[in-house]
Amino acid sequence: MLKEQFLILISTPLYFLIIGVEILLSHIHLKKYYKLKDSLMNVYLCVVNGGIDLLFRAVYLVILLWFFNFSFVDLSFNPVIYWGLLFILEDLLFYIEHRVDHYCRLFWAVHVTHHSSEEFNLTTGFRSSVLQPMYRFIYFIPLALLGFKPVDIVFMYSLTQIYGILVHTKYINKMPGWFEAIFVSPSHHRVHHASNIRYLDKNMGMVLIIWDRLFGTFQEEVREDPIKYGLSKPLNNPYHPAKIIFHEWKDMGQDLKKATSLLTKIKYLVMPPGWSHDGSTKTAKQLRRELDVSKA
Repeated sequence: MLKEQFLILISTPLYFLIIGVEILLSHIHLKKYYKLKDSLMNVYLCVVNGGIDLLFRAVYLVILLWFFNFSFVDLSFNPVIYWGLLFILEDLLFYIEHRVDHYCRLFWAVHVTHHSSEEFNLTTGFRSSVLQPMYRFIYFIPLALLGFKPVDIVFMYSLTQIYGILVHTKYINKMPGWFEAIFVSPSHHRVHHASNIRYLDKNMGMVLIIWDRLFGTFQEEVREDPIKYGLSKPLNNPYHPAKIIFHEWKDMGQDLKKATSLLTKIKYLVMPPGWSHDGSTKTAKQLRRELDVSKA
């Protein structure tokens, strides 16, 4: 894993530099983009996520290696094709994983932690979905079958994660038009972290925004609808070290208890967040439909 260690060696001082610059600018311009307790929570979640990833890494690398032994394609003859395809396919698979995380409540219970901050700055990028390393590798099994080495898959994910962290900023308004058409920009990702009904479950790409444009989850940042960060239902105790990770699991358990049939219980696990058997709560799609009707 020398490539990943080199990546950490390069990226760590970069993070300290750019976060330091953003904090400095934030204070100079009186923007108040950073709150100490929120930033410390982001670091805490990153450390817990990293610990779980390290503990579980040997397991998922062995699993990916097992599938790699059955690979039916060999792209190693051309490094440009190999790394180029690995980047594009892994970014697509991340989009699929991210979309499932938003549309299936069981996985949303893991991913919701990343969206729980009401701030948006570079440290928000470190606000990790803590339990995600335990299942994320499943989405990368097709890459192993296509002949991509497991260590290269993990390296590419780490590389694209650096980009994913850097787009968590309010200091860049818009990138050039060609860039905004192809890549995820800070503007796109601000939309993703918004709790406004218009913006829910939008812009789920890591590096490339083309997947959102192709599959109907793209949303432009609208000046007339200023972004409000955080969750639709704010947390009562956003700085509790356990509740910040498990609050949605508790809510899901309460919904399961009130379900009167096995089918309803299953739906509370697999339907999108906000689904309810009695309509007492609404999914993002239902809320958007109601919003459109009210505007008509």
